[in-house]
Amino acid sequence: MWTRVINRGPGSIDLFRSQLNRLFSDFDDSCAVLGGRAATAPYTNMYDSGDQFVLQAEVPGMSRDDLQIKIQGNYLELSGNRQAGAPEGYKAHRVERLNSTFTKSFTLSADVDVDKVVAELGDGILTLTLPKLEAAKPKQIEIK
Repeated sequence: MWTRVINRGPGSIDLFRSQLNRLFSDFDDSCAVLGGRAATAPYTNMYDSGDQFVLQAEVPGMSRDDLQIKIQGNYLELSGNRQAGAPEGYKAHRVERLNSTFTKSFTLSADVDVDKVVAELGDGILTLTLPKLEAAKPKQIEIK
């Protein structure tokens, strides 16, 4: 099939390129619909300042009631439930956002002081501030 496309003369390479682009675009769309990463788990960044970890997760359109955070020692689990149904009184005309659930877990390099964890949600970003336990914080040793 591709040899027929390539041998058509001027402009055939552009046609070939556009067909390949469409093929890969369709593949990307099908991965998202079938439960690929873009459709479920949020993208996250994690930072370590020495005294604490900071995790930022993209959770657009989710409220704090949709999210659950579990911490035990150095294990962190973030889970949630996205609801994307049509508003009351409307019927769906086009549906690309799907209802989905996700669970994402992290093993941190140090234990966390669970009593001092702060979770903030704003502008679609969940920010977790995770202070390390005193025993896990680095200590400077003076040489005598």
